[in-house]
Amino acid sequence: MTADTAGPEKYKRKQHHGAIHAEHRAVRLLTLGVRMSEDHILTTRGLRRTFAGFTAVDGIDLNIARHSVHALIGPNGAGKTTVFNLLTRFIAPTAGTIHYDGIDITRRQPAAIAQLGMVRSFQISAVFGHLTALENVRLGLQRRLGVSYHFWRSARVLDQLNDEAVELLDSVGLADFADTPAVELAYGRKRALEIATTLALDPKLMLLDEPTQGMGAEDVGRVGDLIKRIAAGRTVLMVEHNLSVVAKLADRITVLNRGAVLAEGDYAEVSNNRDVRQAYMGTENA
Repeated sequence: MTADTAGPEKYKRKQHHGAIHAEHRAVRLLTLGVRMSEDHILTTRGLRRTFAGFTAVDGIDLNIARHSVHALIGPNGAGKTTVFNLLTRFIAPTAGTIHYDGIDITRRQPAAIAQLGMVRSFQISAVFGHLTALENVRLGLQRRLGVSYHFWRSARVLDQLNDEAVELLDSVGLADFADTPAVELAYGRKRALEIATTLALDPKLMLLDEPTQGMGAEDVGRVGDLIKRIAAGRTVLMVEHNLSVVAKLADRITVLNRGAVLAEGDYAEVSNNRDVRQAYMGTENA
């Protein structure tokens, strides 16, 4: 080989090896993406939201494993509820992506996301007070009948859902309150009713926003046990301030602070993290 041809040949070989390397890397990334979609029901990448120059959520990456209970915790103002609002598209992200069950839902509407099986509850109980517990749950079930907007039809068409509604009420400990107007239920039972109406939508992923907020110790224990039962066979992502509930229920915890991920791991890992203690208690020795 002459000196004139050595250079081009060497360049061609380098190009060839570079192409092979790029192809192998692409295959690895594709395989990783498939594995992530199989292992995780919800992922976010670089999720960000700003309001008039204020960054409420700053580049968050989440990986929510299937059939697990994952908790978002953090001090007040950490961005937890804003993240929930972004995941369910009640507000639009400024940047980043959201994938649910292998589908890009970054630009989907809230109703479309719920139809895919990702359903949330809210900090404030959202049941219909003038309806009975049974009627509240039946509203969640009636979507499958295709008569949600048939206002001219008799309400008796919904009676076929009564048995299933009672079963759902029984699953959350409210079978004896089926005929009780929701407004007359104690606060903890209202939260249980809200969970029952959420279950009526047959969710794959339940997002629970402060499920034990404002409860006494007895109700906290009851709702904590309920969440543990309903988590079997589905995924739960919850925002929760009560750390004893988090310790009892969560398989994995993401700690937020000032809109960013501060730490992640199981309860032992995050509770022993100096930065987490500093954020919660103002001192790393707390």
